[in-house]
Amino acid sequence: MAEHFVAVATQDSVSDAIQSVTRHLQEHQFGVLWHLDINEKLQEKGLEPALPFHVLEVCSAPRAKQALTANQQVGYFLPCKIVVYTDANTQGTIIGLQRPILMTELLGDPGLEPLAREVEELLTAAIREAAR
Repeated sequence: MAEHFVAVATQDSVSDAIQSVTRHLQEHQFGVLWHLDINEKLQEKGLEPALPFHVLEVCSAPRAKQALTANQQVGYFLPCKIVVYTDANTQGTIIGLQRPILMTELLGDPGLEPLAREVEELLTAAIREAAR
């Protein structure tokens, strides 16, 4: 079975990795719509923070429109998510994403495959470039 995620390690801190991935996403015509700092939310709820874990919701508006026009159920998977976190085992920084092609396969709509593959390639390139 294919891997469900694409993940790369980087020597950068979590904060620097977030800045780097944001910059590289822009180079691939994606923007960060929302940034969730999990620890910030835990602390708001009176809970002890965990290892750093951030979720970036990212989007390419033209591609989102194309996907939603083809099949509105794609909206269940939008926007795409990129995570940046400290790995519990290695204590290193990881940048990763859930593979868009696998998400669209859940819909059983082969017409979405080319677009999902394109989005996956662009997002994968952005996180790999950010990890260098």
